[in-house]
Amino acid sequence: MAEIKKIMVAVDFSEYSHRTVQYAGLLARACQAGLILVNVINQRDIDMLRSIKTRGINVSVQEYLKTQQAEREASARQLFQEAGCGEITCTRIIRVGVPWVELLAAAKEQQADLLVMGTKGRTNLANTLFGSTAEKVLRRSPIPVLSIRGQEHAEILVSRTG
Repeated sequence: MAEIKKIMVAVDFSEYSHRTVQYAGLLARACQAGLILVNVINQRDIDMLRSIKTRGINVSVQEYLKTQQAEREASARQLFQEAGCGEITCTRIIRVGVPWVELLAAAKEQQADLLVMGTKGRTNLANTLFGSTAEKVLRRSPIPVLSIRGQEHAEILVSRTG
């Protein structure tokens, strides 16, 4: 088995992100590994803004991106603090593009040994019809992927075994 020195954690800042980062932090401490938090600004949102702009509505794609990057960077810092990851070496990456493609590209570029991600987050009709980001990453990832399920699954397990 390969040594785990870099753990990438994918977050979308949904309610599931806190638990996902907490779990990744526990693993990072146990393996004495660094954490790489990656969030992707969805290209679909950028395309929608560009479409709106062509219809005469004054929106700035650059301003939207600048605001999103700043907000997500602040959210990432807060998420690490709340998850108790303060003493772990952490890198935060905000990318723009198709989420599953960008996550896999970041894993390769950062030479991550493990990818931790939630299986439920921001959902919409497109994900229902075409498959979720987690599913696409799981099917294509060249590195092991650890899927963190929602708290409701942990509560069911505890009630069955307790």
